[in-house]
Order: sequence, then structure tokens, then C-alpha cells
Amino acid sequence: MEGRDRWESRTSFIMAAIGSAVGLGNVWRFPYIAYQGGGGAFLIPYFIALFTAGIPMLILEMGLGQRMQRAAPDAFGSIRPKLRWFGWWAAGLSAGIVIYYSTILSWSWVYLWHSINIDWGSNAEDFFMNQVLQRSEGPGHLGAPIWYLVIGMLLTWALIYLILRKGVKNVSKVVLITVPLPTLLLLILLIRGLTLPGAIEGIKFYLVPNFSKLKEPSIWLMAYGQIFFSLSLASGVMIAYGSFLGKKSEITNSAWITALANCGTSFFAGFAVFSMLGYLAHMQGLPVPDVTTSGTGLAFVAYPTAITKLPALNSIFGIIFFITLLSLGIDSAFALQEAFTTGFYDRWKLSHNRVTLIFVIIAFFISLIFTTSGGYYWFDIVDKWICDFGLVTVGLVQCIIIGYVYDIQEFRRYLNTISEISLGQWWVIALRYITPAVLLIILISNFVNEFRSTYNQYPRWATTLGGWGVLFFFAVLGYLLHRKSTSRL
Repeated sequence: MEGRDRWESRTSFIMAAIGSAVGLGNVWRFPYIAYQGGGGAFLIPYFIALFTAGIPMLILEMGLGQRMQRAAPDAFGSIRPKLRWFGWWAAGLSAGIVIYYSTILSWSWVYLWHSINIDWGSNAEDFFMNQVLQRSEGPGHLGAPIWYLVIGMLLTWALIYLILRKGVKNVSKVVLITVPLPTLLLLILLIRGLTLPGAIEGIKFYLVPNFSKLKEPSIWLMAYGQIFFSLSLASGVMIAYGSFLGKKSEITNSAWITALANCGTSFFAGFAVFSMLGYLAHMQGLPVPDVTTSGTGLAFVAYPTAITKLPALNSIFGIIFFITLLSLGIDSAFALQEAFTTGFYDRWKLSHNRVTLIFVIIAFFISLIFTTSGGYYWFDIVDKWICDFGLVTVGLVQCIIIGYVYDIQEFRRYLNTISEISLGQWWVIALRYITPAVLLIILISNFVNEFRSTYNQYPRWATTLGGWGVLFFFAVLGYLLHRKSTSRL
């Protein structure tokens, strides 16, 4: 399309796509789910999920954006005008994610500063919960924003603005640094971890399969969920990124490269994390699974504890770890924002600088709720509902639209004319049957679990407001943007 921003090269596009997919979840969520899923046995359903759901969905989203030359709202609107609302809702959820996702980056900035003197000392959990977060009694006790978390939030949003204000040409330059940097830093952490006592026990736990776990349906659902979320699917990111490609740009092989790079990074990060957790377990006299119980606990409690117990150069490895988190997180953050704001460029031809500035200012003030003493609880609730209910629903509906409303066979033939790898009927079968079936099962399971017991014992009013209320808000926002954009046609 004439005048539309373009990636400077195919390499820039692939690096940006990898940067979006490879995020904080590769360092904490994947290793955590892996040991929950029986160590090496989890890798079996994980890679099955990659080939039966992850790669097919990634090809779908990249290809849809490239063909329609539009972000999610207008891409789905090109299929059926009324589906523009659905596209706005999907893009809106990505805006919601980046608003609370910025909280983790704010924590990382704070920890980067405290790494200089290893200020968390011997009790990293108390330092995180009571000194950094100053966590209150519950979601009903917010308190005022905590000044150092506000500074971390300000640094995060300022960096996002500086990267995005000139569009994808600027992103093309940034990802050449931010994508390879975490891999290099993880390599340094891995080398150090492997030299520590107990590291091999951690690696054994990570790799040695417990095949009895494969009989548990929850492990398979966790594997599909991890693939789904770690590839930035159903958030509109890959549709927006694909829309900045030329009309004849290659899709299928680029999607394979992106998916394999993402999963390879997760697998590699597992070695770095488990070598350090093995050392920590050795020092504490605990089994490896008892070292940590959550994703945030892994990054901000277990790993800092292990760093404290290193025999030398503690500060250096603390700084390296939190720079790794920041470099992983920032790529995903600006990709999520771009998924939302690109819809405004498409509809109203607004400048990148203007839309980015407006969004960053609004998002910064909304995100301040997560810097309060009660902010951790709201972060947890919003994350749970957007990921487990919002994105799963978007992915399911997306498969139905492409598989049954759109001419998927004609779409496959189109992709084969421009791609280096031809798509067979397996792609159609995956999108029509396998992926939607798995997503439907995940969605039903999430609903059943929620109505059996309140998530993390939070009050019902809090999960209603921060969970269902947030999803309803983005649904209404999507509808209003759809009506506004339609009235301007």
C-alpha cells in the first residue's frame, strides 16, 4: 500500500517478530511450567503443540496482515465489515496487556538498581513483597503510588515512546540489538550456573522425563497454553507486523523461523534457570521443585536468592539478569502497543508520533494503579483474565473466522504462491479442528476452575471488576471504535 510503513528488510521483520514472541515468559513461565509438567516429559506435548497449533496460527496471523495490508481491526473488517469490532477487541486486549505488562518492567528497573549492592540480602521474598511492592492486605487496600515504582514505570513508557514514535523503521534498528542481547546474557548466566554445585541436579530435573505426567490432561493443556501465549498469538501483534510487509513478502518460512527461535530460546533459558535453581536447591537442602512456586517468584525471589549465594561477582550477575529481563520485556511491550495503535494509523491516517504519544500518556496514568501497595493483586487478576479468558476466546473465534467464514483453501493457495515452504492440508486441518478444539477445552476448563473456587481466594467483587469488568471494557471499547471507524468511511 502506497505510503505505508515498511520493514527495512526481511531480517528486520523476523527479528521484530522473534522479539515480540521471545519475552519474559521464556525466562520464568516456561521453566516453571516445565517442572510442573514433569521435567523432560513436558517437552513432548510442548513440541506437539508447537507443530499442531503454534506454527499454524502464526502463519495465519502473519499471512492475514500481509494480505490485507492492515492491522487486526481492518484485516478482519476486510473479511466481513461487522468483524471489524472483533479486530478492535483483539487489538484492545493487547493494549491492556502492555499496560499491566509494564509493571514487570518497572520492577525490573528497581531490581537493576538494587543489584548494585544486592539489597535483597538473605530474604529475597520479604524484600520483594514487603519492601519493593509494600504489598497491602488485599485488592481493597490500594494506597498511594510508590515513588520508585513510578520512576520505573516512567522509564518504561519513555523508552516505548522513543522506540515507536518513528514507526517500524525505528523498530527495525532497535531489534537488531534487543533481540540477540538476551541470548548473549543468558549464555553468560548459563556458563556461570553450570560451574556451581548442584547445577547438574537442576538440569537433570529439567530434562529427565516423568512419563506418568503425560497421562494428566492438564499437562497437555498447559503445553498448548504456553505455546499459544509465548508466540504472541491472538493479540493482533503478528497481524500488525505482517501488515508492514510488502505484498509479495515471504510468510510461511518466516513463521517457522520465528516459532522455532522462540521455542529454542525457551529451551535454552531452561538450562540457564535450572542450573541456578539446582544450585539454590543444593544450598538450601531442598528438592528443586520446592525452590519456587510462581513465575514472579522465580524472577524476583528464587533467582535473586541464588545470586545472593554465589561465591563471587554477585552484583555483576544480578545486573546481567535484570538487564536480560528488561531487554526481553521491552520488545514484547512495544509490539503489543503497536498491535493496538496501528489500527488508528489504518483508519484515520494519524502520525506515529501523535498516536504513540497519546497512548503512552494515557497508559502511563492507568498503569499507576499497579504501582500502589494493592497493585500486585490487580496485576495478578487482570493478567489472569486477559490471558486465560480474553486471548483464548480471541484465538478460538479467529480460527472459526478463518476456517469457516473466510475461504481458507484459497488463502492457503495464496500463501503458497509467495512462500518458500508450501502449506499442505495439515494447515487447514489444524486451524479448522485441532487448534479450536484445544482452545475450547482450555476455555471450558478455565471457566470450571473459576466457578469452583475464586482465583487465589480473591474477593468476588475484585475478580468481577478486575477480571470480567476489564474484558467487558475492551469489548465495549472495540464496539465504539468500530462504530466510529465505520462512520468515517
